[in-house]
Parts: sequence; C-alpha cells; structure tokens
Amino acid sequence: MTTPFPFTAVVGQDDLRLALLLNAVSPAVGGVLVRGEKGTAKSTAVRALAALLPAVPVVPGCRFSCDPSSPDPVCPDGPHEAGTGVERPARMVELPVGASEDRLVGALDIERALSEGVKAFEPGLLADAHRGILYVDEVNLLHDHLVDLLLDAAAMGASYVEREGVSVRHAARFLLVGTMNPEEGELRPQLLDRFGLTVEVAASREPDQRVEVVRRRLAYDDDPGGFAARWAEEEAAVRARIIAARELLPSVRLGDGALRQIAATCAAFEVDGMRADIVMARTATALAAWAGRTDVLAEDVRQAALLALPHRRRRNPFDAPGLDEDKLDETLEEFGGSDDDDPDPDPGPDGPGGGGGQPEPDDAPQGDGDTAARPEAGENGQPRPSGAGEQSAVRASEPFRTKVLSVPGIGEGAAGRRSRARTEQGRTTGARRPRGALTKLHLAATVQAAAPHQRARGRSGPGLVVRRDDLRQATREGREGNLVLFVVDASGSMAARQRMSAVKGAVLSLLLDAYQRRDKVGLVTFRGSGADVALPPTSSVDAAAARLETLPTGGRTPLAAGLLRAHDVLRVERLRDPARRPLVVVVTDGRATGGPEPVALAGRAARLFAADGVASVVVDCESGPVRLGLAGQLAGELGGTAVTLDELRADSIAGLVKDVQRRAA
Repeated sequence: MTTPFPFTAVVGQDDLRLALLLNAVSPAVGGVLVRGEKGTAKSTAVRALAALLPAVPVVPGCRFSCDPSSPDPVCPDGPHEAGTGVERPARMVELPVGASEDRLVGALDIERALSEGVKAFEPGLLADAHRGILYVDEVNLLHDHLVDLLLDAAAMGASYVEREGVSVRHAARFLLVGTMNPEEGELRPQLLDRFGLTVEVAASREPDQRVEVVRRRLAYDDDPGGFAARWAEEEAAVRARIIAARELLPSVRLGDGALRQIAATCAAFEVDGMRADIVMARTATALAAWAGRTDVLAEDVRQAALLALPHRRRRNPFDAPGLDEDKLDETLEEFGGSDDDDPDPDPGPDGPGGGGGQPEPDDAPQGDGDTAARPEAGENGQPRPSGAGEQSAVRASEPFRTKVLSVPGIGEGAAGRRSRARTEQGRTTGARRPRGALTKLHLAATVQAAAPHQRARGRSGPGLVVRRDDLRQATREGREGNLVLFVVDASGSMAARQRMSAVKGAVLSLLLDAYQRRDKVGLVTFRGSGADVALPPTSSVDAAAARLETLPTGGRTPLAAGLLRAHDVLRVERLRDPARRPLVVVVTDGRATGGPEPVALAGRAARLFAADGVASVVVDCESGPVRLGLAGQLAGELGGTAVTLDELRADSIAGLVKDVQRRAA
C-alpha cells in the first residue's frame, strides 16, 4: 500500500486545509469543492485527509459498513443484531470520471432475480464510501447521469438500485469531496449547491515558497516511509485534535446573535434557498469546536461565510464565484452584538477568540511537485493582435435566449441536451442482445425470447425458465452534447462597433446555450493575414466568453484561412473524441479578401465540411440597405443554412432546425 503524503506536511493553502478539517470534525457540513489550477496539490491534500480520520466501528462481515450500535434495519446483508463490532480505518473511495452507473451504485443480477427470485447484489462505490469519503477528481467532467445519482444519494443518505421492479436499498452517507480545474468547465448548479464548502487554490508565485514545495516533494518521492515518519508526531496531534473537537461539538452553543448574523448575511448576498443558512450554521459551530470553544463568535460566522457562500452566488455560467468582503463586514457589523444571556466565550487552545480555528500558517506552501513555474499570460491568454486598421475590443451586447441548434441524425456521444442520441438514459425505443453486462433490461423482449423454449427446458411450475441467451438489453434514445465550434470573422468589414457588439452578443447567447446543453466549445477567429485557434475545444464556456470579450477587429478577411483552420481543429478532435459530433457556427458577413482568388478558395474550403457531412450554420452579419447575400452562398457551399442576427432570437428561429435537417437529408 502506498504511503500517502502527510496532511501536516501540506503547508500553505490554509483555506483548503481548514475546509477539510471542518468536515472531519462535522461531516454534516456537507463536503468540500476544491477549485484551482492544475498542479496545486488538490488531490494530495484530499487523499492525506483520510489518514487523519478516526477508525470506524462496523458490523463484522457487512459489505455496507453498518454501525454495530445502530445497524441499518434494511441492510442487504442484514438483519444485524446490535452489539460489539470491529474497527477499520476510514475509507476514501475515488469515483473515476468515466465510471459506469453499475460501478457507482452496484449491480443486480437480473438473470438470477427472474429465474430464481434471488436478489444477488454486488455493491458499488456508494456502498464502499458509506461513513467515509467519496472523492471525485475533475468532478466537473462527471457525466450527467452519474451526477444525478450522486445528487439522489447525497439528498437521501441512501442508494436505490432498481431493475424492472426488483430493488435493493442500502445506506450511503458520505463526505463528498470534489476537485476541479475551472478552465475545463463549470459544475451544474444542482451539484454545486450540494457541496457545503468551496475553496479556491493557486500555486504560490514566491520563489522561496516554490523551492520548499519542490524540496518536500522530492524528499517524499525518495523515501515515502521515512518522510511520513518525520511528520508522524504532527499527524497524531491533528488526529487527536479532530477527536477532541468531535467530542466538544455537541456542547457548542449557537446563540441567537450568531444566527441573526448568518441569516442576514445569506439574505444580503441573495443566495437561493435555505441550504446556505444551514451550512453556515454547521460550519460556524465546527469552527468553534475546532478552536476548542463552546460559543460561536462573529469571526466564526465570517469565516463560515467565506467558505460556504462564494459558489452559491453564481447567477449565470459566466459569473466567477466570489464574495465582497467589505459588504460581508458591513453586514456582520450591522447585525452584530452578542446575546444578553451569553456567557463569556471560552478562550480555547488558540487564545481568546480562537482565530476561527484557522490552521497555523507556515512559511512554505504545500505541494505535490506539480507546481512548476508558469509564465504570466497576456490578457485572457490572447496573443497580441497585429495588422493594419486594428481596432480595440468592444463589449458584447446583452445575451438573449436562443432555441436549440441540433445536429441531424442520431449519435452516440456523451450525454447532454442538444442532439438525438442512443444513450443509457431516455425513452426506450427497442431491444438488442446485451454486449457485456446487462444494465437496462427490456422485460417484454426477454419474455418473448424465452417463451418458445419453455417446454424444451422442462418447465413444470408457474415460473419462467430464463437463460442468459434470452436476456435483452433495452435501447434508449436521449440527448447528447456536441462540439460547437465557433468560427468568428474579426476582420475590418466587421469592425463597426455597433455591429461587432451585436455579433459578440449573439455568440455569447449561443455560448450560454452550449453551457446549458453540456457541449464542448471551441473558438477560431480570422482577420488580417490568417486565422488563430483562440480557444481549443473545451468544456469551459467561461474561457470562450473571456476570449470573445477581448477579441479585437481590423484588417482583411481571410475567410478560407478561418475555414481551413476550423477543419483542422475538427480533424484533430475527431481523433480524440470520435463519438462527439460537431456543429460549426460561422459568424461572418460572407466577404473574403486578401490573396489570389479569395472567394473561390473560400468556396473550396467550405466544400470540405460538406464532404465530411459536418452540420453547420452561418450567422449572417451583413448590414446596410444593400445586401450581397454572400453569407447565404457560403452556407450553400457548407451544406448548411444561413440565419441573420435577428433570426437567432428564440421567437424568430422556429424554422432553423428544420432547415438544417432538410439540407442534410
């Protein structure tokens, strides 16, 4: 077994360590979401936490970790009699992003259930994580159907597995910890709200601190056991403090004054629902217990707000999580004051006030060694534009609601909400023989396949004799996410400020739609003498919106270069993710200038997309009393359809999808 990196050797990242420790003290806080750039030791800190958790008493032989003092009355391995159990270390179970539904919730043997009436159940990761930690690295990349299952289990504290009326239920209460890189996309709001706390982490830019990060990581890699032994005393002290804080937690008093501050803070920041109030109350109580106090102070409420509220204030996918600390201080001061009957607070082991239980700072940050220096990027990562007639970037107009632009046909890509696809979720459309493990039984087709063979199989009773060859897998149709590749004309012909503002607003609206429909997005721009991939295909529409915001205009219109660069992006992406179908959105007035025969060259480039069967839409940005119709001609070469900026609005786009499908037929 690999020796984990010691938690106490993780220096710096105070908010991350504190959030994890508070959940160790009070699992009711609701878990932690760790957001930050790659190489900041997010995973290292989470894995190190498991070694600090106290041992868990379990019923001997129970696969579902029942508590011997109060065993689950409906445990699949039960019933258990209350009594003395055995202790085992707390578990940290890791959920892979590409896990199957059966791997998460468990698998039920349908063949034995139908033929023998036996509930043969193989537990999944939710059962393993019961009374421990469920860790999801890159949680923002988790498939939607797995997110739904996590939401259900987190809300009910139990997991249900049902297959055609045969069901198994078991307890599933766990500490949910997720890590993510925001550059790769944001979380669904429903899952975001399920995390009690959130922290932002970043690598230090101080050379001396980075040196210490590398020194500790190299020492650990050279001798993991020896390195851990050097931190054993500190680890034992933190473990003892967690146990002491857990014992003190029931005695901590949350007075009316602190409750008023919590309620006022949540109201002032306009968070949705009441979950934020509850999480703040539990966090403030855990902070007091961690500091060794029995009363919650204003500083506990402030620290709880900084951990529990930032991720609950997002109003749209382009909003960055955060909290105005000046406004927070004003609210706490306005609604401050202690209860008249409050006793003087206990000073706790950290002195008067206890400092909100913040871990002791260290001169050096923690790390996992993957924190190499990175050069400072330019504004939003954009290269400095060049070319004659360049104009500064203009702001996008207000985004608006659009209707869906879908890819014709039926795909088999990742689950999403845009185009039709064969998926594990959705309405049943037919049946087939299972390939591998059976996951969705088509009962009628299974009975129909088994019925003709009953006499030959010696059936004598009322039961149906079912064999493996009779089982049929249900085929289902749902929706998939696509790759929406934007090809945006940033040339001089588009440079009028009002027009470019409207163009950016339209693209921003489509980006918002892509976020809601679980698409990947990419951005290719062309101007001057060539084309650039402003954003390679990614799940982060936030990054695409940032690139769009700073997009300058000016110069000639190398339309062919933009199309050829987009075609190359699709070719590479097809090798990486062949199941995800693309939708190309070309935003241009259709003009092509620069180089020999620019119009003819653009036509030949467009026909490459038509030859590959790529679905496309041209957003016609031409304005003025005289219109040349060049965007419509380009759409014809692409084998797609053209739509004006006005027609992109939801109440004006009703016939667009039918046009795309008719042209593709």
